[in-house]
Amino acid sequence: MNNKLKDKNLDDLFEAVLCLENIEECYDFFEDLCTILELKSLSQRFQVAKLLNEHKVYSDIVNETGASTATISRVNRSINYGSDGYKVVFERMKKKNEQ
Repeated sequence: MNNKLKDKNLDDLFEAVLCLENIEECYDFFEDLCTILELKSLSQRFQVAKLLNEHKVYSDIVNETGASTATISRVNRSINYGSDGYKVVFERMKKKNEQ
């Protein structure tokens, strides 16, 4: 993670997220924490990342998610040059689904 982002407030937020035990608790917590638009934006970026991970082309991703090409490019840059956060999550999700 970018050291400029690290601080006690983010640590507290991430600790709170790690305390959630199921999807329903996630819905409740994130509904309290975020606006509907923020949640929609986060979930759209995650769907874009999933489709990029599946090697889908931009035009298919635009059609499937409604995301702009700028958003797709930003997510793609994070996947290729970021902190490998998406990679970790996708590997763990794949492993969980195989069990």
